[in-house]
Amino acid sequence: MKRLLFFLLLTSKSILLSQTVLNTYPLNLINPLEDGQVLNFEDTKTHEIYIFAADDKKINILKYNKSLFLTNQFTDTIKNQEKRILSGYSLSEDGNPLLYWSSPNFRNIKIVKYFLESKTSKALNFNLPEDNEYIITTFQKNNNFYILGKERNSAHLLLYQFNDGKCEIKMFDFSPFKFQNENGQNLTFNALLRYLPIQKIDSDTFNPLDKATSINKMYVLNDHILLTFDYNLKKTQVFDLNIETSSISEKNFEQPVSKKSSRTSNSFYSENKLFQVKANKDEFLFDIKDYDSGKAIKSISIAKTDTIKFKNSPFFIQVNNEKPQEIKTTSKFLKQLSGLSVGVSVFKNKNINLVTFGGFMEQFFTDFAPIPHDYNAIFNFENSINGQYSQSRMVSFDAMLNSNYEFISNQQQEPLAIDNIYYFISMNKNVSLQNILKLKDYYLLSYYDTVSKQYTIRKFTDGYIREDNGNPIMNKSQFSKPAKFEKLKFIEN
Repeated sequence: MKRLLFFLLLTSKSILLSQTVLNTYPLNLINPLEDGQVLNFEDTKTHEIYIFAADDKKINILKYNKSLFLTNQFTDTIKNQEKRILSGYSLSEDGNPLLYWSSPNFRNIKIVKYFLESKTSKALNFNLPEDNEYIITTFQKNNNFYILGKERNSAHLLLYQFNDGKCEIKMFDFSPFKFQNENGQNLTFNALLRYLPIQKIDSDTFNPLDKATSINKMYVLNDHILLTFDYNLKKTQVFDLNIETSSISEKNFEQPVSKKSSRTSNSFYSENKLFQVKANKDEFLFDIKDYDSGKAIKSISIAKTDTIKFKNSPFFIQVNNEKPQEIKTTSKFLKQLSGLSVGVSVFKNKNINLVTFGGFMEQFFTDFAPIPHDYNAIFNFENSINGQYSQSRMVSFDAMLNSNYEFISNQQQEPLAIDNIYYFISMNKNVSLQNILKLKDYYLLSYYDTVSKQYTIRKFTDGYIREDNGNPIMNKSQFSKPAKFEKLKFIEN
């Protein structure tokens, strides 16, 4: 979605986006661009907002009530001898926050509880077990901090649940399940995750195609983790991990059948629906299935000679971080798409499902030879390799579905709040240590201003700021520089 917004902004006059400054707080962070770290979160019970801003000497804790008024502040000295990564948080029953500072290799975690009223802190150490081979991802849910890891030499995933200085470890055993590609060849669970790593999908925001085209995905639901595997071109294999009981259930959803062989297919889970796509140079297939029943709600087949009447944007192609270019025909779009990893990304905004179809591929190169990066598989090359760089290619178009999963055509989509945030960041070079927090019906962007040396909180909503007559307010003085279309880091909570 944000690619369409940036393309329009590149070719039009500047527009004042829907955003409001809610709060500022003076901070003097030492060397913030090198040593700064931030983490923000909302207490899911009280809706209070916590902000943690650190350099290599101290941690600043700001607590706001649900109306964004500052109610408490605490600055504590960081006593770590080695540099630590601010990885997550939890909230204890007494209302005091805990931060999880991990070592660079994530083998050791320093857990620090901050007592805001007495302005004191208490630290604990936690070492991950030796049989934990690597970390898949971390996430937050219900004021708890979680680490999902892979057990060494076993078809097991390990879930570490942290709160109030305690850690509960739960094991998910995948050894009873079979993994086969479309030709019937068996795969091991260990190899599947090693070469096609799991990508965590964010439920509170739009996920760009470089994430949505990942073959193996993870979705965090209430007391459940959903894993979708699309390594088999004929089906999507889904595993439901029950966090409370450590049980696993499996479902399989057949991919749409193409007339000619396809080298790429994928899926995306949203709101109890599974969106599936498959493509080759001659056709594009799209299915929506109900997750519970497995029944198809919608099936679309598009040939290269067809005109896609339901798309709400042009076809776009973007190479690296250059300005996106328009593709004129369905045939040319499918030709470009056939060489990429296909994907679909779905974001529900109010009663509208905003959908991006397309494909993505990235290759890494050194001074000597290219390093293939097929299906977003991660190969662990050190950043210190001289001359290493990457090249990416992405094609896409956007569409909209109503609550009945019918396409809405010829309707202009105003920018989402997250689009407005990306644009604001691109236009303000003094913004650093940015953190994006999704609340009920708006987003908070908090960041450190390197010029004013203040930590600022801005509220962003969907659309443009409008006059009483409904027309967008045009402001030539603000956002007057051309936007730079670039990949922006989204800091996850």
